[in-house]
Amino acid sequence: MTASEPLVCPRCATTHALDERFCPDCGMPLVYAGTTGVDQPVTAAHARARKVKRQYLDGELVRVAVAQHQAEAEMIQGLLLEEGVASMTRRARGFDVPDMLAAGPRDVLVPEGGAAAAREILLAADVTTGDQGRGPIDAPWRIAAGLALAILVVALVLWVGTILTT
Repeated sequence: MTASEPLVCPRCATTHALDERFCPDCGMPLVYAGTTGVDQPVTAAHARARKVKRQYLDGELVRVAVAQHQAEAEMIQGLLLEEGVASMTRRARGFDVPDMLAAGPRDVLVPEGGAAAAREILLAADVTTGDQGRGPIDAPWRIAAGLALAILVVALVLWVGTILTT
């Protein structure tokens, strides 16, 4: 198999230029002409690439879910892949502990073209998305507001105590 061979669609058998990846007619991944694919072993990466739908690959990466740890992120990725949506994970901002590589929250990202479909898939599977509720780390203003409220309660208790004792 050489790079000079033309690419062909395995479904509709039309030839395409070498810079194409998918058939514009049917959306199948292109293969080199002259290869049937029967003699080549199917790797896990090849099997995953065949599941991805072309219409979901356009645009920048956007966050569609937040997983609590790596295993949950991989489960969400599997759900999305079964419906043809490509995804990737990254560690959530503010959580980078090299000693515990699988621990900590993960952001699940998909291309903008597949974001709506991904959110529908996750909603149907009853998976909480990252856009709902607060993220893995509290905002600083929430912490400051809680601290101010605690100080106010302590001051009120001390004030009431001094009034009752006099």
